[in-house]
Amino acid sequence: MKDLSRAAERCFATLDMTVVLTPAAEHQVAVHDGLWMSPVDAEKVTGWTLKPEGMCRADLCVPLPASALRVNEVDVAAFWAKLGGPVIASAQRDVWALGAPAGERNAALEGLEAPDFTLPDIDGVPRRLSDLRGKKVFLATWASW
Repeated sequence: MKDLSRAAERCFATLDMTVVLTPAAEHQVAVHDGLWMSPVDAEKVTGWTLKPEGMCRADLCVPLPASALRVNEVDVAAFWAKLGGPVIASAQRDVWALGAPAGERNAALEGLEAPDFTLPDIDGVPRRLSDLRGKKVFLATWASW
């Protein structure tokens, strides 16, 4: 029993309190070796619950590879990357950011419409953005400062 408690002490001694930023909130959780954390903290950070079938939210479950699971631990960085979300850490690895997956970002942009404006084209002819609605537009900007 003494050896088990020493092993537990060593494990808990390596946990670091880390700030994890998500599109929804900022969380301070205990992690080690990157973003390995308890299933409770993983749910708090991601909104997904660890179940035998993987990480789940409502009826949707995402299977995790065995390499992303340990006894009472989840590699949130591996899970988030599997969702297609960007994961980045500070140089000291004390702050991590989990970005929204591309599908979520694209869905948020779909309904947005750029304000109408008029600019001269390369030949000096004024062009209104609204005249090009429904077409793909490449707008290049440049500033001298």
